[in-house]
Amino acid sequence: MTSFPLKRYNRHLHSSCSGQFCHPQPASETKEVHGIIRRSSSFNTGRIEHLYKNPQTHSEGNMKLHYGDLTDSMCLMKIISETRPSEVYNLAAQSHVKVSFDLAEYTANVDGVGTLRLLDAIKTCNMTDSVRFYQASTSELYGKVQEIPQRETTVFYPRSPYGVAKLYAYWIVVNFREAYNMFAVNGILFNHESPRRGENFVTRKISRSVAKIHLGQLECFSLGNLDSKRDWGHARDYVEAMWLIMQQDKPDDFVVATGEVHSVKDFVEEAFKHVGKNIVWEGKDQMEIGRCKETGVVHVRVDPKFFRPTEVEFLQGDNSKAQRVLGWKPKVTFEELVKEMVDMDLELMKKNPNA
Repeated sequence: MTSFPLKRYNRHLHSSCSGQFCHPQPASETKEVHGIIRRSSSFNTGRIEHLYKNPQTHSEGNMKLHYGDLTDSMCLMKIISETRPSEVYNLAAQSHVKVSFDLAEYTANVDGVGTLRLLDAIKTCNMTDSVRFYQASTSELYGKVQEIPQRETTVFYPRSPYGVAKLYAYWIVVNFREAYNMFAVNGILFNHESPRRGENFVTRKISRSVAKIHLGQLECFSLGNLDSKRDWGHARDYVEAMWLIMQQDKPDDFVVATGEVHSVKDFVEEAFKHVGKNIVWEGKDQMEIGRCKETGVVHVRVDPKFFRPTEVEFLQGDNSKAQRVLGWKPKVTFEELVKEMVDMDLELMKKNPNA
C-alpha cells in the first residue's frame, strides 16, 4: 500500500498492490485516507504500520482501511458509495512483470479489467463530476521502445502480460475522460524505488543481498538480465508528481522519470561500492559473474530462471512536460537512492538476519 501527504481534499481512496485508497468528499476540515486491502490470514500492512494512530494495536486514525479487491465490482461500489471520495488513486496491480507471464489471466483481470471496475463504480455512484481519478500507468507500456527517450506521445509496444493489461487500463481511463468528461489521468511512472520496495523486485533483492554479504550472512546471489537498463528514481519524488498531476485545472497524462539511465550492473556496483567492495565482471551471457576485486570472491551469478520470455532492454523517460506543466523535478539522485536502500537493509539484517 502507498500513502502520501494530502493537501487539498478531505477524503481520498487509494488502491495499491495490497489494496486501494479513497478520499471522500469534503465534509469537515479533517483529512481522511481510505484504503482497500485484500483479506489475508496474516498481517499484510507492514509497509504502512507507521501510519496507524497506534501502530502497536493497529488503531486507525485518519487512515481507515476496508477489505476489498479489484476483482469484486460490488465491494468497490459499496466502498465508493460509503466513503464518497474526492480523489481516487488506483495503485493496485499484480505488479511483478516476470510473474505476469505465469499469471497472465489474473494480471489482466486485476490490472486491466480491475481499473474498469473501479471507474464503473464511480460512474454507477453518479460521481464522475466530483471525483478525480489517478491511474498508475507504467513505463512497461513502452516495452520494445519505438523512440528514445520515451515521452507522452511515444507509441506503446508492451512486452509482457503486465504491460498489455496496463495498456488496456491506460486507454479505458482516457475513454472515461473523453466519454464522461471525468477528471481521469494517467501517470506514466518509470521505475521508482525505495526501502519499502518488495523483496522479490530486482533493486531490493540487490540491496538486501549486498547487506547480507557485508554482514557475513551470505556469499553469493543470482540475478537475470544484467544488461537491462532502466530509468530509476525515488518513490518519494514520484508520489509528489502523482499528487501534482491531480491538482491541475485540466486532466492530462504525464511521464514521470529522471531521464537518467543505469543498468542492473550499475545498480549492483553502486550498492557494493557503498559497503567498500568493488565488483569486476567476468564471462558473458549466462556464464557472467561479478567478483569482488579486493577478495576474489564471486558475489553475483546469472540464473536463466529470472529471464523474461520477452525482455525490455532499455527504458528512458522524458520528463520535460512534467517539468514545464507541473514544475516537478526529481530531487533524489541514483547514488542517494541506492545508498538509502542498502543502509536500511543493513539495519534490517542486523536486527533480523532471517528477514
